Amino acid sequence: MSSEDHLSPEKKRVARTALWLVGATLAYNVVEAVVAVWAGREADSIALLGFGMDSLIEIAAAAFMLWRLSLEFSNADEERIETAERRVRRVIGFTFMALAAFVLVESILTLVSADRPEPSLVGIVLAAVSLVVMPLLAGAKLRVAGRLPSEALRAEAKETLACAYLSFTLLLGLVLNEALGWWWADPVAALLMVPWLVREGIEGLRGEE
Repeated sequence: MSSEDHLSPEKKRVARTALWLVGATLAYNVVEAVVAVWAGREADSIALLGFGMDSLIEIAAAAFMLWRLSLEFSNADEERIETAERRVRRVIGFTFMALAAFVLVESILTLVSADRPEPSLVGIVLAAVSLVVMPLLAGAKLRVAGRLPSEALRAEAKETLACAYLSFTLLLGLVLNEALGWWWADPVAALLMVPWLVREGIEGLRGEE
């Protein structure tokens, strides 16, 4: 018997779709991380650097999610799959909390030191593109998560939604800095990310119980 014979044809199709969506998310986040970190360093922008850090965290979460989905194509029993679900959700919860701590500390330090970021056209374009791409990926993954079903995939999709939210706050801060010279809009925009990140982190950690 092949490794996929225990799956129904419908579940095979759904699992393959999930793998493709998570793989696409991972690939996009690699590009996003490189551009955001480079642009953030060039402009001395904590919001851009925080956005790049979020992309790195999402890469890790997506990698764990790919491992979890690969179990759908093996002869893994339900107990092993449930264990993988809990582990992935816990990892995602920790990544949210780690990012929240990073953004909070760096934003406060930037406001206290009045370290003014330079305008970043590259950052604005990146945030705008991500604001389109991430909601599309997140929505598709949420739909697939309900059909698989997989709470871990749902949590990973919500992390992608968090990226969309971060894209909006990042875009707002960068545009205000570019157009009006409001340097403080950059760290304030980054701080607006924190409540969302903490909430999702707590939900992810509680999800393991």
